Amino acid sequence: MHVVAIDHLDAHDVTSFGSRGFGVIPVAAEAHVIVATLAPGGVIARHPAVVDQVLVMLSGEAEVSGEDAVAHVLRPGSAALWRAGESHETSSRQGMTALIVEADGIAATLAQADS
Repeated sequence: MHVVAIDHLDAHDVTSFGSRGFGVIPVAAEAHVIVATLAPGGVIARHPAVVDQVLVMLSGEAEVSGEDAVAHVLRPGSAALWRAGESHETSSRQGMTALIVEADGIAATLAQADS
């Protein structure tokens, strides 16, 4: 598992239609995308990632762990990245909302934020 600061990814400037200060970061051509919520004390039990998976914190706080079961705290603006097959778990004492994106190859795209 890697904890990534998503604000370090290289965005491509978009100026279409007079847009300014707008950047996009393509991460996958095809993906399964969900908004996940955990109530205070909730847990997404340990399970293997079917494909590469990133959990991007939107609100609240969560503890995430990967194969090594070492807990890392995530807050809005950070994300956890798991590779296909990696066992992982997410829990939240106060509750959280996150965007989860599952897609083949997303780990390679997001690896640049880990450097």
